[in-house]
Amino acid sequence: MQFRDLKTQYERYKNEIDAAVKNVFSESSFISGPHVKTFEQRLAKYIGVKHCISCANGTDALSLVLTAWNVGKGDAVFVPDFTFFATAEVVSFVGATPIFVDVDPITFNIDPKKLEVKIREVNKLKQLTPKVIIPVDLFGLLADYEKIEKIAKKYNLLILEDAAQGFGAEYKGRRAGSFGNVATTSFFPAKPLGCYGDGGAIFTNDDEMAFLLESLRVHGKGEDKYDNVRIGVNSRLDTVQAAILDVKLTAFINHELNDVNKVHRKYNSLLNDIVEIPIIPQNYLSSFAQYTIKLKSQKQRDDLKSYLVTKGIPTMIYYTKPMHNQTAFKYLNNKDEDYPVSTELSKIVLSLPMHPYLSDTEIEFISKSIIDFVTK
Repeated sequence: MQFRDLKTQYERYKNEIDAAVKNVFSESSFISGPHVKTFEQRLAKYIGVKHCISCANGTDALSLVLTAWNVGKGDAVFVPDFTFFATAEVVSFVGATPIFVDVDPITFNIDPKKLEVKIREVNKLKQLTPKVIIPVDLFGLLADYEKIEKIAKKYNLLILEDAAQGFGAEYKGRRAGSFGNVATTSFFPAKPLGCYGDGGAIFTNDDEMAFLLESLRVHGKGEDKYDNVRIGVNSRLDTVQAAILDVKLTAFINHELNDVNKVHRKYNSLLNDIVEIPIIPQNYLSSFAQYTIKLKSQKQRDDLKSYLVTKGIPTMIYYTKPMHNQTAFKYLNNKDEDYPVSTELSKIVLSLPMHPYLSDTEIEFISKSIIDFVTK
């Protein structure tokens, strides 16, 4: 059994993927080939924005946006405490200071009320200038952008949507990647839309921002690629990966997003009242990068994980350490008592196998194993 079954996906679309890759080899246009632009255009249309700027990975996507906004030393960037390291890493990478915000216990996403408290605290201290909020669409569920956008407007802050795990998610029909001032995503293989290596993308409706990002991702090039008008980086989406992603995007639109939600509903029907299952608020559609349950204690979580290993069922813990406990951020002197939800979640969450190709038989076996463990 696979935690995320990329092998089955490949076998199903082998002919299309192989043909797409072969086409790139035949054209021998490996860097910034026509497949890249075609994929960017399709992606922008799907998300519902004017511009898609692809890049080498999701982390670079975040860094490029912060660089374009001139975020740096003396700036405060607000990040959820319960997320993958990269979301906060990029803040320090550009020289700014990450300010961690505890999350909502139901959605696991940044808590708007606690966000405003943190903004006020930073303003009161007057040591840093609040600049950006980076909400994360964790596990495939969009953050509460209606409330976040009101807060951002009130305090004159920019919003950078981190949709690395949220690709395909929706709120009232509006898709992940279309929220905030700018949004980013990742095409890491295990993501809802993943390539066979690394890849990322940035989404914006701002023409000037798009122009700047296209320059920054290729060594700060000007109109002539050998006239570098600013300091940039080398962060391009590989043409082979773009061709693969183009095939996978079709599969994602045609059935994969619907199929993971069928898996979610099947899990819910079997595990409800056994463990705490994911709750998707009204008007939201999750893309289920992860299906994450909550147990009653760290011991129960760890014992269940070990028990499932004996059954051949892979599981993952996202995340064993919240941001404020990461060694790289110890210098910020944050304390567990300031982040009770994130601290608790790190002890009790467990992610189960979740992908569009999970069969009913597998879901039933996983669920029965959990039921047997919990009830006995």
